[in-house]
Amino acid sequence: MKIIAITACPTGIAHTYMAAECLERAGAQLGHQVKVETQGAMGVENRLTEDDIAGADALILAADIPVTGRERFDGVPRILEVPVQQAIRNPAEIFGRLP
Repeated sequence: MKIIAITACPTGIAHTYMAAECLERAGAQLGHQVKVETQGAMGVENRLTEDDIAGADALILAADIPVTGRERFDGVPRILEVPVQQAIRNPAEIFGRLP
């Protein structure tokens, strides 16, 4: 499955990047193609392209703050919102919960 994700926490430093790494690693182990955009202290990094979004089977929003540009994902068929800490502590469980 092709999955895109956004991670964002209030300070936008460690947890944003830790969550991104955990989702990428767990997704790969489960056989998914995962690309993660981070929205942190450095702004938006690894921005998801229109092609990334158009080809996505699902979107994971691991965010404790509002996501910038959320309207970009209106056409994504499955969206799951979780706290950043959940993406860090149990990322494999998140993939199992995708609708």
